[in-house]
Amino acid sequence: MKRGLAATIDEWLNAAEYIMNAGMPDVILCERGIRTYETYTRNTLDMSAVAAVKHLSHLPIIVDPSHGTGKWRMIKPMAFAAIAAGADGLMMEVHPNPAKALSDGSQSLTAEHYIDLMNGVKKLAEFMRAESLNPIVA
Repeated sequence: MKRGLAATIDEWLNAAEYIMNAGMPDVILCERGIRTYETYTRNTLDMSAVAAVKHLSHLPIIVDPSHGTGKWRMIKPMAFAAIAAGADGLMMEVHPNPAKALSDGSQSLTAEHYIDLMNGVKKLAEFMRAESLNPIVA
């Protein structure tokens, strides 16, 4: 279930609860950005929402940095931020020739960029798993 551009975290979680109560228990949340005053990016990708959902809910959450930023060059750092924030997965646009895509070419990765990104994501996810097994003790 994609978060609405102006939905608060509570509204989003309540909408998911409504869907589950209606008999559809298999809900996955998708953070893809919220509307802010910023104009450089398509939306403002809310990484704090990922951490909040992990704290407030049992539901899995994925992040879509393609729609969240609207710019292919920003997908890799935002994907890494999503994994670091605790996202359960990523959703990204990939196109063999983004310049010729009928829509969303500016936010599409090439296959080469996708492979590079996923190699980095795998390493970061392994690191994050290891860190979660060895928490800092104060």
